[in-house]
Amino acid sequence: MTVQGLLRLAWKESRTARKRLALYMSSIALGVTALVAIDSFADNVTRSIREQSRTLLGGDLAFETRAQFSPQVDSLLDSLSATGIKSARLTSLASMAMAVPGGGTRLVQLRAITEGYPFYGVIQTEPATAFARLQNEPVALVDPSLLVSIDGRVGDSLKVGDKTFLIAGTLGNVPGDAAIAEVIGPRVYVSSRWLDEMALIRRGSRVEYEAVLQLPAAQSGPRDAATMARALRRQLDPRSAQRQIEEEREEEEERTRGQQQADEAEEDSILNAAIQQADSAQLTTTPRARVRVRTVQDTERNMTETVSRLANFLSIIGLVALLLGGIGVASGVNAFVAAKIDTVAMLRCLGATSRQVLALYVVQAAAMGLVGASAGAALGVAVQYGFPRLVGDFLPLDVQVSIESRALLIGLITGVWVSLVFALRPLLALRLISPLQALRRNTDSAAVPREWKDPVRIVIDVLLVSSIVAITSVRMGSFREGAWVSVAIAAAGVVLYAAASLLIAVARRVVRPSWAFTLRQGIANLHRPANQTRAVTLALGFGAFLLSTVFLIQSNQLRRIQITEASAPGNLLFFDVQDNQAGPLDSLIRSAGHPASQQTPIVTMRVQSINGQTASDLMKDTSSTRRAPWALRREYRSTYRDTLVTSETMSAGKWFPDSAARATARAANPDAPFLVSLETDLATDMRVGVGDTIVWNVQGLPVRTVVANVRVVNWARFEANFFVVFEPAAIRRAPQQFVVVANIPAGSAVSMVQRDAVQLFPNVSSLDLTLVRETIGNIVSRVVLAVRFLGAFALAMGIPVLFTAVAATRRARIREGVLLRTLGASRGQVARVLLAEYGALGALGASTGMLLSIAGAWGVTHFVFKDDFDPALLPTFAIAAGMLLLTMLIGFLTSRDVYRETPMAAIRES
Repeated sequence: MTVQGLLRLAWKESRTARKRLALYMSSIALGVTALVAIDSFADNVTRSIREQSRTLLGGDLAFETRAQFSPQVDSLLDSLSATGIKSARLTSLASMAMAVPGGGTRLVQLRAITEGYPFYGVIQTEPATAFARLQNEPVALVDPSLLVSIDGRVGDSLKVGDKTFLIAGTLGNVPGDAAIAEVIGPRVYVSSRWLDEMALIRRGSRVEYEAVLQLPAAQSGPRDAATMARALRRQLDPRSAQRQIEEEREEEEERTRGQQQADEAEEDSILNAAIQQADSAQLTTTPRARVRVRTVQDTERNMTETVSRLANFLSIIGLVALLLGGIGVASGVNAFVAAKIDTVAMLRCLGATSRQVLALYVVQAAAMGLVGASAGAALGVAVQYGFPRLVGDFLPLDVQVSIESRALLIGLITGVWVSLVFALRPLLALRLISPLQALRRNTDSAAVPREWKDPVRIVIDVLLVSSIVAITSVRMGSFREGAWVSVAIAAAGVVLYAAASLLIAVARRVVRPSWAFTLRQGIANLHRPANQTRAVTLALGFGAFLLSTVFLIQSNQLRRIQITEASAPGNLLFFDVQDNQAGPLDSLIRSAGHPASQQTPIVTMRVQSINGQTASDLMKDTSSTRRAPWALRREYRSTYRDTLVTSETMSAGKWFPDSAARATARAANPDAPFLVSLETDLATDMRVGVGDTIVWNVQGLPVRTVVANVRVVNWARFEANFFVVFEPAAIRRAPQQFVVVANIPAGSAVSMVQRDAVQLFPNVSSLDLTLVRETIGNIVSRVVLAVRFLGAFALAMGIPVLFTAVAATRRARIREGVLLRTLGASRGQVARVLLAEYGALGALGASTGMLLSIAGAWGVTHFVFKDDFDPALLPTFAIAAGMLLLTMLIGFLTSRDVYRETPMAAIRES
């Protein structure tokens, strides 16, 4: 038979089963929809990042630091400006803003910018002319949400610190800022020239400084920016720059490979002059002068990696949906093969070989996969255009949505391959159908011959497993992660398969004569020949597993951030409180009739040495056992106290002795090191334990300490938690500031205290923790909405699988129903038999999926979020009950012919 003849026969032969084939195609279509939608949108975001990377940074290079730029860094920036490189400054800090004269207050994100910022992109405002006034007048640009919260409008006055501004307009799109930033804290833009008059920056204030550079137009390419960045890093911090320079070297060589030697050697005189200025600058690097240099490429790389990881995570849901589709195809093709026994036998009688018969139906399966994957790809494109509404507010850029040919092609190939490789296994049975089968009228799926030791079948099984691992590895970005995900999916499948097998075994023995006939018959159907118990359990269990896992993780995280009177010391937090302001602030709170506040001192410091080795020497260690660089580099904000707080538990060592015992020990040995307590993760990263010595640089003075104990801290609690806690005698007299927590009835009382505090202490910021809880809850809910949207594909995926599983034994069920009708059973009794069977299947699949989801959610919570797991069992049972009802409904609707068929119609068919 020629290829053309084979295709023609496949087309004609499919006409009698196209409705069933369409059902099988839907199994693949939804899985491809999820993959195409995720991949296409990820490609859209990646391309938008690449196109808008300069806009995201605001320039070609940026200096970033959490301490004010040293005079040496300022001198360096001035020297660069002499070579034609432009610079602009951005200062960011949290502050209280108060409406004048209304008195409404709100914690805001203050951004003070100099003229020229940003060099790329436009800060959109309403009215459009408002931004032009920023550098010349004492005006502020604010987020619209701030006006709502303080009951203000454009033209009103806003007091920030000691300075009052006119609200000149509202902010729209800001380059590099996600829209969700407005929910976290309204933004307020002012000119940097007013910073001193605002008097907000005090000792210990958390401020971020940024200087953005724009290279000359002819030298603003990625290579020029990278070259300049390396020169600047060498001068700003040679130790931390060296490793990054080495990592970038291979990438730079790869980018420049293939270019002409003359082009590589050519350097513009202006850029050369700027680099020479940077190389010749003599900078004294101190802890205060730590400056990070960031390029457009850094921004692009970091954001692309984040998007890629998120897409890989979401792809797991789409991948499971696609594998469920494969199970649906296998189940549906199994039913299709059972219905084609007579046709195959007739073809064999007419001279067709077993290979030709197999090729005929393989062509149909491939066509089915192609059409299903094409429909899924088209639907995926439509879903892709809806993603910006789901996650657009979390992205700091405008995503230009367009059709991505790469994602479409990958989706099509994956869909066709999955449908084909899952269909091959049941199609192999067609080779074993002999011409004599035409004389036998058994068209049940049990009549399909099986050969379990068939070498071709073994090859197909190996190909199936290899395909799953390969597709998963590609989706996850590495073979190792793909293998682990494949193992996890396989483990869930094995558990579901074992549960179904156990149900079949139990169904053989559990039935009792005293039970109602309909219940006995329904349970007996679970172990009937050619039953679909395993296929239905797999489909339903995976759907319940995915949905319940997502729900449990979401509910657990939301519950961890809830603030109650029992779990939090108060609901109003004041920070940046100076030493001489803590007492008056507490008096203000008590004078308003509220309880005394809880005051926590904060002292800034850095690690100077550990067990006699300086931090700088430890940073040079490149061995696998080296201490984590972040633990040696960071500036710590530590506290001192006598007791543990409710969010802490001891994991090693002993807590500090009482004050009298410490005073006695100090008098006996004045040079003894002070006691310190470390958080467990910090101790692990520092590679220190009880008894190790650490010298701290406390604002220029060394403080020698010994680790007395290690604590486990519950960071999810809205309390003042710390990595490092000292005994009081160690740093009580060090320069410090305070965090003050007050317990004030929610509502107008909170606003009144905030207003009074802002008027007396303009530099002090306050935060309503109840508002924080609601804000975080809203953000998490929006994130979960996107994940649930994809999880719905997994549930929708189970519906075609259930349909195909039922269709696989439709003819046998009709004969059984007719037999029961002939023996005197009513339609209602036949229907109740079906409900009993599908009720048992639904209960098994939903309950097993629920148990798997509890285990999966525990794993994610414990290993990924490193948090305690407290499952919401009642809603999870509700999900399982819903899946049970869905199974019974689908089984009942798709089996209507079973109890509607009359005995006479079945006799005519025979």
